[in-house]
Amino acid sequence: MNVRIKEIAIAFILGAVFPAMLFSSFYKIHFQEPASTTQPTETENTTSEKKKIYISVLMKDGRIEELELETYLTGVLLREMPASFEIEALKAQAVVARTYTLRRYERGGKHIGAIICANASCCQGYCTEDEYIQSGGSQASLDKIKSAVMETANQVIVCNGALIEATYFSCSGGMTEDAEAVWGNPVPYLQATSSPGEETATHYVDTKSFTVAQFTSLLGINVKSPSGKWIKNITYTDGGGINTVEICGVEFKGTTLRKKLGLKSTAIVMTVVGNTVTVTTKGYGHRVGMSQYGADAMAVQGSLYPEILSHYYKSTEIVTYDTD
Repeated sequence: MNVRIKEIAIAFILGAVFPAMLFSSFYKIHFQEPASTTQPTETENTTSEKKKIYISVLMKDGRIEELELETYLTGVLLREMPASFEIEALKAQAVVARTYTLRRYERGGKHIGAIICANASCCQGYCTEDEYIQSGGSQASLDKIKSAVMETANQVIVCNGALIEATYFSCSGGMTEDAEAVWGNPVPYLQATSSPGEETATHYVDTKSFTVAQFTSLLGINVKSPSGKWIKNITYTDGGGINTVEICGVEFKGTTLRKKLGLKSTAIVMTVVGNTVTVTTKGYGHRVGMSQYGADAMAVQGSLYPEILSHYYKSTEIVTYDTD
């Protein structure tokens, strides 16, 4: 009788313990980080087969094309950033462009019938792979761009769970600008920040000269021969751009000067000698968000793309975009 009881007890223990051990082993196999040499599991295959997103793009000739997101982003990078830049800078650009695009995708876009356009001064530049090769681009450069897009697939930048306004530009001249200084509204993650190492950029410094008559005419000031100190009371933004300036008794915003005088940026220095007004600017673009030349400079120094993005977009994180 005692032997029989022991046999029943042993059977009960084996039935209870081994299923638990088997379940524990199953959990470890299917949910731990897979080794690079193992074949994808069924779960991984399902995850990788995400729903594709198509972006309607208004082309420069007026046509609207439906392009798969990652294909479109390759065309954006081909137009927006030199392939000679470091791969980590290109990856940063890919994540920024994807975020910029998907924010407009979620909000319905800004063009009739299209989410976005191929005009760099309005939305984002774009060219096809064939156009890139025909214009002198190499297959190696094309492959490098495609790699940057592929290796960051589905990655976007968010702040408090929402896609950010991922603005970017060519060159800051050493300091980026606050969104509020340019567009009037503060944005927590678009703050002025240092951007060193851009000295080799084509438009790090630019100079334009005007006669006094040309200068005042472009600004709409009816003064033929200003006298005395007629450029004064200059205030500056946190990013080093002109906030306001008084010219011949009329106050102008730095953004207005840039537009009316056709300048590269609002980081402006004006000097008057005789009948000539010389205007020097630093940087190229609105200078809000990521500086492309600054990103490349960081990559040259060894920064990876997450570090580059966290530098230019404060208090943000990189996440995988849910296409389901």
